[in-house]
Amino acid sequence: MLQRRQTSDRVGRARRYRLSYKHCRMKARRVTYDAVRRLGLTLPNVEEGTSYGSPALKVKGKTFVCLHRELDKIVLKMPFDRRKELMTGDPEVYFITDHYRDYPWVLVSLSKVHPDALPELLQTAYRAALSAKKRRV
Repeated sequence: MLQRRQTSDRVGRARRYRLSYKHCRMKARRVTYDAVRRLGLTLPNVEEGTSYGSPALKVKGKTFVCLHRELDKIVLKMPFDRRKELMTGDPEVYFITDHYRDYPWVLVSLSKVHPDALPELLQTAYRAALSAKKRRV
């Protein structure tokens, strides 16, 4: 009977570990706009602002990331070739709507993007905004 308790105790500990590991892993994967904002503000010359009423990050007055109106997505400035790569590689995370079809932007699902991808995504968006030519009005 003592062996049974040890076995069930080991199984219980293993089950608790798996549950807590899964919970921590899921919790760590959740990306928020605040995390994006904090990471973006570490880049040189970045300031907070708004874009069409939504919170945004800008470099030298040019938006490179903003919170989408659905609040669970961000919109990133992205060169067309890189956008195509992202959307082909993981269409559940990276996508566009008809509105963005002709513009160098990509939508990113915050609930599905991996946190480790954020620094590179923000760097790419940042560089794209810096190199964008100013439009004539």
